[in-house]
Amino acid sequence: MHKYASPKFFYALAGQLTPWLGGLTAILLIVGIYLGLFIAPADYQQGESYRIMFVHVPAAWMSMFIYMMMAGAGAIALVWNIKLAEIFSSVCAPVGASFTFLALVTGSLWGKPMWGTWWAWDARLTSELILFFLYIGYMALQASIDDPRRAARATAILALVGVVNIPVIHFSVEWWNTLHQPASVSKIGTPSIHPSMLAPLLLMIFAFSVYFFTVALIRMRNEILERERHTSWVAQVLESKT
Repeated sequence: MHKYASPKFFYALAGQLTPWLGGLTAILLIVGIYLGLFIAPADYQQGESYRIMFVHVPAAWMSMFIYMMMAGAGAIALVWNIKLAEIFSSVCAPVGASFTFLALVTGSLWGKPMWGTWWAWDARLTSELILFFLYIGYMALQASIDDPRRAARATAILALVGVVNIPVIHFSVEWWNTLHQPASVSKIGTPSIHPSMLAPLLLMIFAFSVYFFTVALIRMRNEILERERHTSWVAQVLESKT
């Protein structure tokens, strides 16, 4: 398996996996959305407006998960100088920023009918906004350095420093008296959510996760071609496509 650490072999593997992951993403999204919108019952307190959680919760979870993946890959690149780890870390940032933005927007849409305001400087919301700025800062720093290897080292350090914000987001509802509701799915013991609502929620989380890996592989293939454009194997790939 170690050969897949080589950009050449990983490029081919990613090309084989992408269609399967894309198809799985479509199936999971269709089933999850159908169950969430048409099968799951209305909430006894929030009514129909609670259904936004089938997008908000997966997006918020992915915003933290992708950042951890990005920082972990950056650490691997710093310690072992693995090019694929650098590439994976760099392609994570735009996808993670998109999920974070989606979480903030859907949270605001949910907050208006529930809290009576579009935005509150709640600990969970504020720390999630900081996460969005960390993603933006990562991409800005990456774009400001011409050398990809130097950019990878600089952004890896920034990502590792920003990791401290992840536990703040996760535990903010326990550490402070916040407006945001506490965890319903990941709480110790039995999740405080009905199975008819939990099933589509977990499906959507899985769908968002598979979508992330699908997009990451596509972006990694493009980045590999860009970085390895002067090698003979990339020339052969390009020739085969023309």
